[in-house]
Amino acid sequence: MKTNYLLQILFTLILNLTHAQTITFVSEKDNKPLPRVSVFGKDGSILAYSDIEGKIDKKTLDPTQEKFQLIYDNFSVASLSYAELDHDVIKINDRIKEIEPVIIKNNKPAKYIFIKGNFNSYVTVNNKLNAYADGIITYIFDNKSKKLKSTNVQQYRIYRLEDPKNEKKHTSSWDYGNSLNLPKLKHIGNPEEYKTRMTAIKELKGERKDQIEISGGLLQEKEFAFLGFRFYDLRTILNLSFEQGSSKTLKDFLEYNELNFIKLKHKSEPNFNQIIAYSNFYPTEFSFENNNDIEKVRYDKDNSNYQTKFWQDASFPNMQTIFSNFFKGDLKEQLNKK
Repeated sequence: MKTNYLLQILFTLILNLTHAQTITFVSEKDNKPLPRVSVFGKDGSILAYSDIEGKIDKKTLDPTQEKFQLIYDNFSVASLSYAELDHDVIKINDRIKEIEPVIIKNNKPAKYIFIKGNFNSYVTVNNKLNAYADGIITYIFDNKSKKLKSTNVQQYRIYRLEDPKNEKKHTSSWDYGNSLNLPKLKHIGNPEEYKTRMTAIKELKGERKDQIEISGGLLQEKEFAFLGFRFYDLRTILNLSFEQGSSKTLKDFLEYNELNFIKLKHKSEPNFNQIIAYSNFYPTEFSFENNNDIEKVRYDKDNSNYQTKFWQDASFPNMQTIFSNFFKGDLKEQLNKK
């Protein structure tokens, strides 16, 4: 009897300690978890990014940062002190930006499915912004197999470091602009293909959309050495969003978010540097087409290429506006070669 009582106390203590180590972001509308909430420090560092359960680790928050901005759906939703943020549950107004309906341009089935939308991509080094891109892109899928046939960029902007110090042995000072990858929608037409023995999958059914989180990793316990460099803790997290209660087809697709993590250092450096690459896609148009010809430009990460100020559209996910409050002149837009 005494043993059972002690076990109950121990179990309760463990639960409380575990709970105390996390902060959960929830919607103030329905108290449902809010994934993909970014926590910015006062210097612009992205200190945390909530998982599909809305949770972040409290240990990622540095009290010396004093003020924190919460970014959700590419908008600043709150500015909190450390004391205000130091709670188990934080309620967020997630109605600042309603989900934009995807425009159906041609609803008659044809050979191809076109999904056009907006994207942004950015890379952080030790939590600080290192490079940024955004633009307009169209993905073409085969209507029969739902497999991705091509990725076509129409317009885009690139921001890279003003004066990168690309010294071989100082990986923390590198320009990582070449990691500004486009969102990879390879399996979005067949979500079941994301399920492998290497991945973990969680689902969240919400009031407005259903979400799937797919995660996996390599080199979690042992580093890999190559040409004097050390690689460690490679992880990927994908978040897919679909219409609430839908069959999760291409027509139901609402949002794609991808995070790629890697820790890197030269053997002469004392500590690993945390590199995180973010890429996001938000569909705006859906159509069936029999011809897969489309106007596109080459996605060159050394320059911008646009004809219109697409980022001024109210529905565009313009994270550059958020970042510009912090990086000032450190990042420079690359020449527009329209």
